[in-house]
Amino acid sequence: MRSSVRGPVVNDGEDSTDSTPLLQGARQAEAAPACCSARYNLAMLAFFGFFVLYALRVNLSVALVDMVDSNTTLAENRTSKECADHSAPIKVLRNQTGKRYQWDAETQGWILGSFFYGYIITQIPGGYVASKIGGKLLLGFGILGTSVFTLFTPIAADLGVAALIVLRALEGLGEGVTFPAMHAMWSSWAPPLERSKLLSISYAGAQLGTVISLPLCGIICYYMNWTYVFYLFGIVGIFWFVLWMWLVSDTPETHKTISNNEKEYILSSLKNQVWTLHNFSYLWLYTKYFHTILFIHVLRNGFLSALPYFGCWLCMILSGQAADNLRAKWNVSTICVRRIFTLIGMIGPAVFLVAAGFIGCDYSLAVAFFTISTTLGGFCSSGFSINHLDIAPSYAGILLGITNTFATIAGMVGPVIAKSLTPDNTVREWQIVFCIAAAINVFGAIFFVLLAKGEVQKWAVSDYHGHKN
Repeated sequence: MRSSVRGPVVNDGEDSTDSTPLLQGARQAEAAPACCSARYNLAMLAFFGFFVLYALRVNLSVALVDMVDSNTTLAENRTSKECADHSAPIKVLRNQTGKRYQWDAETQGWILGSFFYGYIITQIPGGYVASKIGGKLLLGFGILGTSVFTLFTPIAADLGVAALIVLRALEGLGEGVTFPAMHAMWSSWAPPLERSKLLSISYAGAQLGTVISLPLCGIICYYMNWTYVFYLFGIVGIFWFVLWMWLVSDTPETHKTISNNEKEYILSSLKNQVWTLHNFSYLWLYTKYFHTILFIHVLRNGFLSALPYFGCWLCMILSGQAADNLRAKWNVSTICVRRIFTLIGMIGPAVFLVAAGFIGCDYSLAVAFFTISTTLGGFCSSGFSINHLDIAPSYAGILLGITNTFATIAGMVGPVIAKSLTPDNTVREWQIVFCIAAAINVFGAIFFVLLAKGEVQKWAVSDYHGHKN
């Protein structure tokens, strides 16, 4: 059988020397089967964990529409009159038993943005703690804490705006540790030539969580009561936590049911085993654009807003397979793969995002361009997103915490900038917003391509066995 592990030199020099991220002299090991393996079981459990994580994150965005008294925002809400209303066809009796609150648009902005104020705080500490105690507990309790806080959302809303803002910030604190913790775990679990597949599977759960939760929250709010949105996802999160703690281990050495063959394969492939990362997302403004420009009803809006994320989820899965095949079967260098996938995943979305702003009121093209834009973004999961593990496996959690901290800034300031640039919600104003977002993507892609590395850096090798995962 063909070996899936090679052993060239650690190098921080020319691209031509980078055919794989392993050190010279690493003993070759026969790849263990993927089916029913411990490493792919970990990927699937992580997949469902991030599914829950993003469902917990986006549920308030949909539920808030039903939580607020429509008379409060009616006077303030400026919508464009340039496009026809697509909401009219929906003629369904709506459940309106949920309690309503007198929150104006500014208050709603503070409520939604408060999540990121907690989220940004625990990114770097999360990576550091994960490198010391392992990612299992940190990721597990991060999602558990967020799930429990979510269950208390209706109570916090009754207590007042301040209580709800504090609660959302606490949820952000819990979610902030999750990505760095998962990266730290993969530094001990992911063989280099399976890295793209395993990480793309696990993180694709975030996209599918968005795909399912956006329309599901809309359905629950429309036919039942907005409080059930938080009860449902909170309970699902607690259930996932039980499975995670029962079935997952921090390292292959401590896993109770892993086969000796798989354990040897993983350990031998990792035995010898930053800077130039771009993780500054462009603005996710589709929901607002659909509502204010194209006049699409909130229930239908939930489905259409989820469609681009479904494409991204599918692209992440497929691109992970493609990236590892390029490296293992075609011997394409790691840095070349990362650069190609980053360029496609950032330049492609920028092009279609700008195009979406210049199609006027064409409803079908808007949905198509937004979907293509976000779908192409899925290539980044096998591009810059995974590069931390390529260049410094032992510091992957900390590095992700650093880059994700900067990425979180987009989530905090993006809506503020978009709001200031769209006072009248005209198509012309939104064109400016999309062009700015696209320009950020292009700059990040160029920055990464020029400065990125694809091999383990010398400074990151000496302490590789010193950290606990």
